[in-house]
Amino acid sequence: MWSDHTRARAGVAVSGFGVVLAHVEAELAAGRLVVGGQLPPERRLAGELGVSRSTVREAIRALQALGVVRSGVGSGPDAGTTVIADPAGGIGAALRLHLATRRLPLADLVGTRVLLEGASARAAAARGDAAELAAAGELLDRMDAPGIGAEEFHRLDADFHVALTRAAGNAVNTAVMTALRDAIHHTVLRAVAELPDWAGTARRLRAEHRAVLAAVLAGEEDAAAELVTAHVEGFHREWERAGRGDRGVDH
Repeated sequence: MWSDHTRARAGVAVSGFGVVLAHVEAELAAGRLVVGGQLPPERRLAGELGVSRSTVREAIRALQALGVVRSGVGSGPDAGTTVIADPAGGIGAALRLHLATRRLPLADLVGTRVLLEGASARAAAARGDAAELAAAGELLDRMDAPGIGAEEFHRLDADFHVALTRAAGNAVNTAVMTALRDAIHHTVLRAVAELPDWAGTARRLRAEHRAVLAAVLAGEEDAAAELVTAHVEGFHREWERAGRGDRGVDH
């Protein structure tokens, strides 16, 4: 049974759009709506909340962008609006929009990565998930393929960093790291194009990745954190020397 809703929170009026979002949030928080469950049909939800169907559709589109629901048409099992769990997708979408405003300096993103990855490398070294660490090693093996292109190298590189973060077991850090990976993909590729010696940079990155993973597998918490920090900051400095780092994030 869907709960009663309110049009105000802490005495502040909420728009019709906000009523729908607040209602879904409350149902999720109360456990009445769970991952895999479905929202009522638009007409029913609009009637229960006292808003128009167009307002419900607008709210559902926002929930889709946030990675909270998926909508399907037809009459099969995928029809309707289903609750999913994709926090990285929602964070990534919001982050990309804010990056596009050019108000998020690249140095600040690097600082966030250092905080996340340093803590994750330390935790992975202490109690890392063996399957995720094995997957990280496989990604490095694939990066050693002869003639690998810069785009594929970067994709595997980003996946390696996410795998290390996932191995640490913190779902929030993993979601944020995944969002960062997706949000800055094109920016990093442009950085690669600006580097004077990509082949030399790729060799250095390979060696640094191996050193980070070796420290994690050896249980060397401090070394793992220090190595991944130096690795992330080092690439940023190299990019700065190529004349790109002071321009902010560009898509």
